[in-house]
Amino acid sequence: MRLTCPLCGDRDRREFHYYGAEVYADRPDAGAALDAWDDYLHLRDNPAGETRDLWYHEIGCSAWIVVTRDTVSHRILQTALLTARQRQVGKFVYQEGDLREVPAKPGAATGGERP
Repeated sequence: MRLTCPLCGDRDRREFHYYGAEVYADRPDAGAALDAWDDYLHLRDNPAGETRDLWYHEIGCSAWIVVTRDTVSHRILQTALLTARQRQVGKFVYQEGDLREVPAKPGAATGGERP
C-alpha cells in the first residue's frame, strides 16, 4: 500500500505508523466524566467501507495525516494534514496549529463559562 504525504508525496506504507480512527484526535476535556474517557480509550468501531484514520509519517517529515480510505477495496481516497482540519474546542477554534477565540454569539453566556 502507498500513501501520499501532503508534504513529501507518494510513499510506501512502511514509512508511516497507523494510529487509529480520526476521532481519536478529539480527546475529552480534562474534567470530562469517566465514561467519556472510557469510551475514548477503549471503544472502537470496525466499519466496512470508508474510514478516516490517523497516520504518523514516522520515517519522513513527522507529520500527522488523515487518510480517507475504503476498508473493503483498500483504495486510498484522500490524504490531508491533521492540522488542516478545523474543530471547535471550548470557546476556541483550532485550525492550522493555531487557537483563535470565537466571537461571542448574541445572547450567549459571557465570562469563563464553558459551552
